[in-house]
Amino acid sequence: MRDVPGLPSRRTFLKASAASAAIAGIAAVPAKAEQKPEPVALTEYKPDCLKPSEWAFVMAAVARLIPSDGEGPGAIEARVPVFIDKQLAGDYGRAADWYMQGPHDAAASPLRGWQTPLNPLQIYQKAIPFFDEWCKTTHGKIFAELDAETQDKALTSLQKDEMKIAPELREFFTILLANTKEGYFADPMYGGNHGMEAWKYIGFPGARGSYKEWVLKHNKPYPLGPVSISGERA
Repeated sequence: MRDVPGLPSRRTFLKASAASAAIAGIAAVPAKAEQKPEPVALTEYKPDCLKPSEWAFVMAAVARLIPSDGEGPGAIEARVPVFIDKQLAGDYGRAADWYMQGPHDAAASPLRGWQTPLNPLQIYQKAIPFFDEWCKTTHGKIFAELDAETQDKALTSLQKDEMKIAPELREFFTILLANTKEGYFADPMYGGNHGMEAWKYIGFPGARGSYKEWVLKHNKPYPLGPVSISGERA
């Protein structure tokens, strides 16, 4: 067949079609998600606000509150210490949006609200050296240097206030335990729950946009892994 003058030739058409197919083929290749780099090891992490002695205490304490030898990931694997450090370095640590005016009554019920003039960061900064000194007097070493069994005993004493800590620091154990739980289960964007391991352990799907297909499916495990607020998928 002869080409019609003024119109693209058959050969030109076939070449253009082949080129288009090649481009389409390249575009159809699925792009691989960029591998997220692993964060620095906790031993190399540089805290935003905690001093070395405070960081050592937090590392040791959370490791006993949610130990690594349990069924799920421990607080260390979930990078809970990073979460606590970053929270104390921010608005939470400064109690930036809390009502902090007195009078404060340390003997008052916790139901009456925050009963200390100190913010959370100040409580950590004052309670840790006090507790370390008590551990040294009672057990011969600061908390981070004790063996796991003795650390558990010391934390129990702290919880029961056997060392008679100052009234403005009395909620330290409660705050420490709450912060540990928060760091374990919070969205990874806040520094803890590394790899969403805690969410995977309990079967929590995270920040997915919709569950309408599952509203009426009772007592059936959700088959998809968790998604973080930033879109990270486990």
